[in-house]
Formats: sequence, structure tokens, C-alpha cells
Amino acid sequence: MSQLRFGAPETEGTVISGSVDSVIYSNDENGYTVLRLRLDEGGTATLVGTLPYAAPGEELTAVGSWSTHNSYGEQFKAEEIERLLPDSAAGIYTYLASGILKGVGPATARNIVEHFGADALRVLEEEPEKLASLRGIPERRAREIGEAYRKQSALRRLLEFFSAAGIKLSYGVRLYRSYGADAMEVLYANPYLLCEDYYGASFADADRLALKLGFQGDSPERVEAAVLFELNHNAGGGHCFIPEEKLAGAVCQLIGVTPEQSHAAIGRLQEAGDVVREEIVGLDAVYLRRLYVAESYVASRLLAMRGRLPGGERAAEYLRLAEKEMGLTLAEHQRQAVIEAVQYGVFALTGGPGTGKTTTIRAILRIFDAMGLRVSLAAPTGRAAKRMQELCRREASTIHRLLQTGYDPELGLLVFKKDESDPLSADAVILDEASMVDVTLMQALLQAMKPGARLVLVGDADQLPSVGPGNLLKDLLRSGAVPSVALQEVFRQAEESRIIVSAHLINQGELPELKKNTGDFFFLRRKQGEDALHTILELCATRLPKNMGIPSEEIQVLSPTRLGITGTVNLNKELQAALNPPAEDKAEKAYGPWVFRTGDRVMQIRNNYDLVWTKPDGETGAGVYNGDVGKIRSVDPAGQTLTVDFEDRSAEYSFDLLGELEPAYAMTVHKSQGSEYRAVILALCSASPSLLSRAVLYTAVTRARSLLIVVGDDELFARMVENNRTQRRYCGLKTRLSSANQ
Repeated sequence: MSQLRFGAPETEGTVISGSVDSVIYSNDENGYTVLRLRLDEGGTATLVGTLPYAAPGEELTAVGSWSTHNSYGEQFKAEEIERLLPDSAAGIYTYLASGILKGVGPATARNIVEHFGADALRVLEEEPEKLASLRGIPERRAREIGEAYRKQSALRRLLEFFSAAGIKLSYGVRLYRSYGADAMEVLYANPYLLCEDYYGASFADADRLALKLGFQGDSPERVEAAVLFELNHNAGGGHCFIPEEKLAGAVCQLIGVTPEQSHAAIGRLQEAGDVVREEIVGLDAVYLRRLYVAESYVASRLLAMRGRLPGGERAAEYLRLAEKEMGLTLAEHQRQAVIEAVQYGVFALTGGPGTGKTTTIRAILRIFDAMGLRVSLAAPTGRAAKRMQELCRREASTIHRLLQTGYDPELGLLVFKKDESDPLSADAVILDEASMVDVTLMQALLQAMKPGARLVLVGDADQLPSVGPGNLLKDLLRSGAVPSVALQEVFRQAEESRIIVSAHLINQGELPELKKNTGDFFFLRRKQGEDALHTILELCATRLPKNMGIPSEEIQVLSPTRLGITGTVNLNKELQAALNPPAEDKAEKAYGPWVFRTGDRVMQIRNNYDLVWTKPDGETGAGVYNGDVGKIRSVDPAGQTLTVDFEDRSAEYSFDLLGELEPAYAMTVHKSQGSEYRAVILALCSASPSLLSRAVLYTAVTRARSLLIVVGDDELFARMVENNRTQRRYCGLKTRLSSANQ
């Protein structure tokens, strides 16, 4: 009998055995399954337990206990399970015909079993080329079926191992995507690799697995893994380095080793080249090597680019011609910005809403065109790039697409096709929303810019900094090493917008008039979370669409937090129920905490560099990125796929990738960076104190283009205006730029 097992039952308890008759429910993320079992002694039973990829026809022996569920009656809760694939022709047919194997339905299953009988599963795994002898199965399809079966068998074994260890199955799916049949061997050698960004496991998960595999509590591998985890974890919080004493202390707290063991591990990692130590403003800084290289490169390249360039001596002449062609006269600071952007190789333009950044960019762009320069417009996110394209009436792209980003499965790394060996053809790059760009992405952009090319950085320094490591725009401005101009004058037309006026008041630490519900800014006072939730649902579902003609798809709900009744997790579930409820004509797929339904607004929550997309004209490419928002066009349960339309392209997700999506009816303020929406509803009821800051509020307010409605606690709003404390980021860029500038 062919076996797939993760251990014969050993614990005491009731033992039952039988064959799977039908699968009632299965959660692809954690393997939790409810099925009907045809018992060997006769009759059927409902069994619940962790059985990834369960299918009719399997033979099970389970140890557990009987219980009675209030709604579903008697059921057997399995604690340990031995799984055996069927060895009879009838059982194999039931198994294959269930749809468990992609590309094999009832007709193909019957064809295979009638020809190979009880040997069918062995043929699928060991000699799939024999399938080509069957009618209707060409050689290519035979290879595809065999490959699908071998992949599923290996993946299933891996997921059963993860399930037995109590670790999320989604990590196993990603591990298999990286290493294929070698995934288990790689995992045994270094379970801590699961902490890498691509896999997404917590250190606790990887550490629990490592200890089960025999790693000692104070083993060098464990302590070094803890050091690297702390550095990577803090990089996700914006830090490029951590002072050694703080790092050693964090490692001691994490795994309970001594300070001496932590320092020794840091030293070994330094010798191996995994980390770099350097004194930064009196601190013994410990960097991940990649962040040290990125920060050092960005500093040296920006310093090398900041000099004057040919053509700059005619900047004033070019400006007069641009003003004449555009039919306007720029304000003093705008004129200064245009001239310096033309004169210098790198230049930073900053300013809040309504201060004329777009007009200034257009003038710079017009002059660059007159100078015969090839110009690329870019932004960190797809929405920001689209907005830039609309405002400048010129094609713009994300930085990732500009650099032709891809994922190298052999290296297991993000790679950019554009670099020093194959640079961009652009003579100038204008980069919007520069406050969102972290140090590693800036490194990649600068590496791809050819010698002599110009860089214009545009942004709002008062918005939240990048999610990734570094505080690039603020550090660059504070260093004084690069020419920059801050636009501060709010133009008359912008002064008519209460959104813009309120944003500037907030930025200055002043409280806007919240009782003056007129124009484009409204505050609806709701002290209780339940009341705020009810109001938000009503606004999205009826009041704004019916009374103001704003369709629900043009309304974006924001919250500082994911947690609580007005956090994004609960808001998304409630908004989905209100705006896109279940219907017979809407297919859906449950995955983890979410139900994904045709018509849902969804967001990609991690970079996937090898996910293929297609445009309506047939053009194809790869790469869907963290923060991309789209709409589910279709859900195909038979093909186990879900298709999402992102702006001008669509991508097909296999169900095992659904952990990379979440609903986007509501999103955190951090996730909304770089985007602008016709109408924004901001939920303000409760959140962690670290999220209740002026920068968070300012960023949220400036996301609204035509209408802003804040629903929540006015006292909380006032506290956010007052709270201008920002979390310190350990970065060395300002120091590197300043020291070279002295």
C-alpha cells in the first residue's frame, strides 16, 4: 500500500479507521479539515483534524476522542493520524476523480485506472511517460500529470511535517517553491531560514522547530540565528543598524542566553561577513551586510552626483521659456527649485499639499525636454505612479518596473535587470513620493542610473517614513549635502480646501475646527467603537453613494491600526458583508481568516516578483508588489485559481498563494502611503499609542483628494495633533553625508 504518513498513532485514546468518503471543509492555510469517514467496521463518522490535501479514497487510522458539537452533532476529534493512499483500483479512482490532482478529472481518472489498475499511483510517480500510451493523453500532458503528482506528493509530505510541528502550512508552500523536492533536507539543515522575509515565519516558529530537530538551546547556530533575526526584524521597523549592546540584550531576552554568548555570536557573524560593525555617532553599530552596503553606496553615489552639470548655466533662460510656454509665472521658491534642478545632478523638492509641487515638476520636465534629455518618471507604488502620470501627462512607472525587477529562484533573491552593467537609458529620473523609498530600493535605483544622469527627488518630509529600512528623505535634507528647496506657500486655490488647510494646521501642531462640517472635510463625533463602525458602514453603503454620487469603489476607509472594532481586520469583514455579500453568482474561496469573493477589493501584502500578469493587449510580465490594490474578477474552485485585476493588468493566483492577499475595503494609514483617493473615511477610536501620532494623522488627511470624513473620538484627534514624537531610527546615512560635506 502506497504511504504518506507523519507518524503512526502513539498516544492513548480511541482508535478509528476507514476511508475518506467526502471532504466537507478544508482550510488551505492551516490544514484544518472536516470530512466524512467510511468506517472499516461499517457506517460513517465525521472526523475533524489537521489533514492537508485530504481527498476521498484515502485510508486513515486516527487516534482521538468523540465529542458532540452543538450544531453538527457527534464528531471524532483526531489528535494523531496515519494516512495511507488507496491501493485498490476503486479507491484510486475515487481519489483521482475527486479533483485532488490538477488536470485530472473523472474521465481521465477512469482512463488511468482502467489501464493501470492498482498500480496507477506508482505509475504516476515513477513512470508518468506510460500515460502517453492512453487514448487522449499526449506526451506533454502525461509529463504534466506526472509532474503535478510528484509535486503534490512531496508538498504533502512537507506540509504534514509542518502540520505535526504546529507551524503554518503557508511557510511550507513557500519553502517548496524555493527548493522543490530538496525542501525537507534544507529545512533539517537550517530551520531558521523560515525567518527570512520570503517565508514569513516568526523566530518563535522556526526556533520551536529547530529545538524539536535537536538544536541545543545555546548552540552557536541558534544564537547566530537570533542575532540575524533581531537585525532583520528591526530592519522591518526602519532601522539600518542596531547598537551592539542593544542587540546583544535583545538576543538574551529572546532566547535566554548570556550577554557573552550574544557578543560571541555577533563576532562570529562579523568574521563570516554576515554583519558589519562600525562606529556611528559614538555608537557601536551592527549592520546586516546588505544594509551596510546599501547605505554606504547611497551616500557615496549621491555625493558624487551633487555637482553642477553642463547646461545649468542656462537655467534662468530655460525657465523664462518654460513659463512663457506654460502661460504662468512661478512663485519665488518654485523658480529657485526649477533652476537648481537644472543646475545640479541631484536635487530634492519638498512641500505639503497645495504648495505647487506638481506645477514645479511640470516646469522641470518641460526644461529637461527642451535640453534634449530622456526623462523617466517613477514612484514607489502603482497608485502613486498612476497619479504622477495623470498630473504630468507623461508615462510613469513604479521603481520596480522601471528597473525590471525579477526573482531569481536559484539565488533566492530579488534581482534587478537594470544595474551598472545594463543601465537605464534615461538622462534624468524624477522620483515622486521619495519619503516612501527605503535605502535598499534607492541603492537599486542609483545603481541603474548611468554616469552623468540627473535625479530629482520629490516628496513631503512630514509624512510617515518608509516602511523599510532608512529615513532617506529626512536624512538627506538634514545633512545639507544635497541641494534642496522646500515649498511652503499654500496657493489661493488650495486655501479653499479644508482638507489642505487642516493638513497644514495639523502639521504645525494646531487643531483644525472640527465642528465646522462644510466643504470637503467633515468630522463625525463617535465616542464608542460600535457607533463609529455603524456610521462607517452607512457612509460607504448608502449615504455617500446615494447622497453625494460617490460610488463605494471610490471610497477608501483608513485606520491607524489593524486591531479592535474599528481596526482594518474587523472593518474589512464588516465592509465586505455590506458592500459585496454572498450571492449565487459570486464564487468564493475561504482562506485563513478571510473569504475571497468575486468582486472583492483586495491588496497584495508582500512582494511577489515571479507572479505573472497579463495586460488586455496580450503583453505579459511578472511582479505584483506589496500595496498593489485590485479587484477579484473570478474564483475558479475547479482550477483552484483566483484572478485579480490590478489597474491595467491581471494576475492569476493559485489557491496556495492566497496568503499574499487580504481585503482592501479598509487599510492602515501606513499601507495608504503614496496613494490618493476621491473620498477617505478615517476611523479614529482606539489604537496603540505608537500609532496615535501627528505624522500618522497628517498622512491620513493628505490621502483625500475631494472628501475627507473623520469618524471617531475628537479627544483622540486632538492628542494625535499634539503628539509629534517620532520613533528614532538607527541609520547612518545622515552621518555619512554630513561628514563628507564638512
